[in-house]
Amino acid sequence: MSLNDLEIARSVPLRPLSEVARAMGLVPEDLEPYGHTKAKIKLDMLKQPATRKPGKYVVVTAITPTPLGEGKTVHTVGISQALNRIGKRACCVIRQPSMGPVFGIKGGAAGGGYSQVVPPEEINLHLTGDFHAVTAAHNLLAAFVDAHLFHGNEQQIEQVTWRRVLDMNDRALREIELALGEKNGSPRRSGFDITSASEIMAILGLSKDLHDLRKRLGATVVGYKKDGTPVTAEQVKAAGAMTAILKDALKPTLMQTLEGTPAIVHTGPFANIAHGNSSIVADYVALRCTDYVVTEAGFGADMGAEKFFDIKCRVSGLRPNAALIVATVRALKMHSGRFTIVAGKDLPEGLKKEDLDALAAGLCNLEKQIENVRVFGVPVVVAVNRFPGDTDAEVEMVRRAALGAGAFAAHVSTVFADGGKGGEQLAHALVAACEQPSEFRLLYPNDASLKQKIETVAAKIYGASGVDYLPPAEAALAKFERCGFGKLPICMAKTQYSLSHDPALKGRPRDYRFVVRDARVSVGAGFVYPLAGEIMTMPGLGKVPGGARMDIDEKGNVVGMF
Repeated sequence: MSLNDLEIARSVPLRPLSEVARAMGLVPEDLEPYGHTKAKIKLDMLKQPATRKPGKYVVVTAITPTPLGEGKTVHTVGISQALNRIGKRACCVIRQPSMGPVFGIKGGAAGGGYSQVVPPEEINLHLTGDFHAVTAAHNLLAAFVDAHLFHGNEQQIEQVTWRRVLDMNDRALREIELALGEKNGSPRRSGFDITSASEIMAILGLSKDLHDLRKRLGATVVGYKKDGTPVTAEQVKAAGAMTAILKDALKPTLMQTLEGTPAIVHTGPFANIAHGNSSIVADYVALRCTDYVVTEAGFGADMGAEKFFDIKCRVSGLRPNAALIVATVRALKMHSGRFTIVAGKDLPEGLKKEDLDALAAGLCNLEKQIENVRVFGVPVVVAVNRFPGDTDAEVEMVRRAALGAGAFAAHVSTVFADGGKGGEQLAHALVAACEQPSEFRLLYPNDASLKQKIETVAAKIYGASGVDYLPPAEAALAKFERCGFGKLPICMAKTQYSLSHDPALKGRPRDYRFVVRDARVSVGAGFVYPLAGEIMTMPGLGKVPGGARMDIDEKGNVVGMF
């Protein structure tokens, strides 16, 4: 009988965390322990003179995701293990999972099989409390805004844009009415988003130090006056207290993989709303301490990787050396558009047996995602994440297509079943790719207009023939330009299930108009996010939530997480 991820995680003895830290050159004074399996890394170390060259920087991304899963986090973990196996000091950097999806449909989300960050029940639940701190800081600002309104509205806020957040899937909170009843303020409509969608989460991930965090929190826009002037957290006097709440949350958390490879876990912004990457400070720490840093960008290369390059690298000043794109045969068959997955039913037969025609029809998605990374000047290595039912002919077709589309290398991966051993070929390829001459470049300059930035991303990354703006988007973008936000990068909020704004358009959509229906701004985080299609900022639980299978056993261990 095969073991599930939780059973696998518990079958492998953990390395003492002090040894994991020592492998990175960290001493006890650099850490703030949280029990025996995790510790905060103090950022004071970044103020000290560097004693070695920074490590190589590898970003892991994927083809456009499908309900079948592609194995991106598994490879972020597994490739860091593989790099260590071939003699390179490596570290993986991942986001902390949101408890919403953990208790919703996804279950645990820290890798899988023999490529996991452990212990899984800790990383998937409270960890070191960072998500709770983000929730508290966000809602403190909301309370300050409502108190400001109640006590006289000194800033004359006419339109409040700041909502509340909760790290849980709860559709009943999407739209609410506030201040009902006597002496509770002026009633108004508002709602809750999930904590991963909070601007505070994005700010935490993009802040370079504590003072940068304080500045960004103060710049956060909470609403507008009647003349359209923005009102900030600084003006309602909440930014200082928010910084105090987040002071410890800015420190990344050190954990380990199943093979004892260092793993840094920090922040968790969603990639279909925010920028979908772990924190800048986590990468700073990892690059200072190891030879190779493997970090993950959410969803496909058109989403998390584009935002990694255009937003995160723009802010951090870091330059990636290589990218790993993860693909599966089954997912590429799905991109042919010939198959539909129905919840509760078996997979279509064509996904379970060799179907070279369907695979050939879906390879266009992989080819486009390779193109999307190469446009930034970064070498690409492709991991063909092999499943038991994949045939040699199918795997070889994917590998050849990847090389034909311009990938530096493409190899089969079995890191789920075999841990680091199953990724050694890929590790060697990534080492070689990191030594290739490359010229990293951003997609657009800061001084381009917001519309020019949107149209550049839509054409070059999504393959659109043009962009259509609905009236709310036209008005919002013009307003942001007037307010001085036009030099900010864009962070497209769109479906993760298609290169386009329409999740029904599979493969590589061509000759279509990309539709922007509205736009919002996260001034503290430092980006404008156009809204393309319907984006859910507060998920709901399914009929049988994942949390329904979770419990504790007679020994007090968590069960049912996977």
